Amino acid sequence: MSKRLTVPKTYKLAIGGAFPRSESGRTYAVSSPSGEFLANAAKASRKDARDAVKAARAAVKGWSGATAYNRGQVLYRIAEVLEGRRAQFVEEISAQQGVSTAVAGAQVDEAIDRWVWYAGWCDKFSQVSGAANPVAGPYFNISVPEPTGVVAIVAPQDNALLGLVSAIAPALVAGNAVVVIASEAFPLSSISFAEVLATSDVPAGVVNVLTGSPAETAPWLASHDDVNALDLVGAGALDWISLQQSAAGTLKRVLTPEDGADAAAPSLQRITAFTETKTVWHTKSMI
Repeated sequence: MSKRLTVPKTYKLAIGGAFPRSESGRTYAVSSPSGEFLANAAKASRKDARDAVKAARAAVKGWSGATAYNRGQVLYRIAEVLEGRRAQFVEEISAQQGVSTAVAGAQVDEAIDRWVWYAGWCDKFSQVSGAANPVAGPYFNISVPEPTGVVAIVAPQDNALLGLVSAIAPALVAGNAVVVIASEAFPLSSISFAEVLATSDVPAGVVNVLTGSPAETAPWLASHDDVNALDLVGAGALDWISLQQSAAGTLKRVLTPEDGADAAAPSLQRITAFTETKTVWHTKSMI
C-alpha cells in the first residue's frame, strides 16, 4: 500500500461571509518555529481591505439592529462551536507557535472563557454605561450607548488565537462590525476561527479577517473614510503614530497599542470604547 501524500492547505481570507483568495493572488508560507512548512496563507491587498470594509458596512445595520439578547445568544453559540473544535485549535496553535499541547490548550480555554464573558455583557453593558440624567424641568433625559459602526483592528501579533478573540469580541458586543488584521506569523487559527463564526449564526460581513502584512494593510484601513474606529492593540511594532495621524483625517476613535502577554485583557472599557452616547429628551406627562 502506497503512502498518502499530504494535501497542503491554503488558508484564504474571510470577507462578507465567504472565504476568497486575495484578489492579488498572493500567498505566503507559514512555518513552524523549527522551519517546518505548515500551510499557505493569503496575503491581503489594498483591494481586499476595501472589500472587507464594504462587507462590514453592509452588515452593521442588521447586527446593531438585533436585540442585545440575540447578540448575546449568537456570541455564546460561537463559544460552543469553538469548544467543539478545541482539538483542532490546540493542534494548530501548537504547530504554529512551537508550544506544548498543554500551553496551546490553555490558550484555547482562555479564549473560550473570554468569549463567554463578553457574551454575557451584551444585554447588560448599556445598563452600566447608560444613565438617566437629572435635569431641572419636566423632562426625562436619558443617555444610551450605541455602536460606532465599522471597527478596524490590528490584532495582537504574538499569539495565534487569544489576542484575536480578545480584540474582536468587545467590538461585537456593542453591535459593531469588524475588519481585523490577524497575526502575520500565526494566521492559521484566525481563519479557522472565521470558519467557526460562519457556522455560528453570525451574519455575513460582521467579522472580516485579513491575513498578511499589517504594515501593508493597516494604513489603508486607518485612512478609509468608511471606517469609524481603529484599534491598534497589536500595532506596537508598526509606525502607529502615522496610523493615528491618518485616522485623524476622518475623526476616527483610536485605541493605542498594548504590550505584554495580556494585551486586550477583558474589560468593560473595551466595549464602551467602540460606542457613541446618544442623549434623548422626552417630556414628562403633566397628568
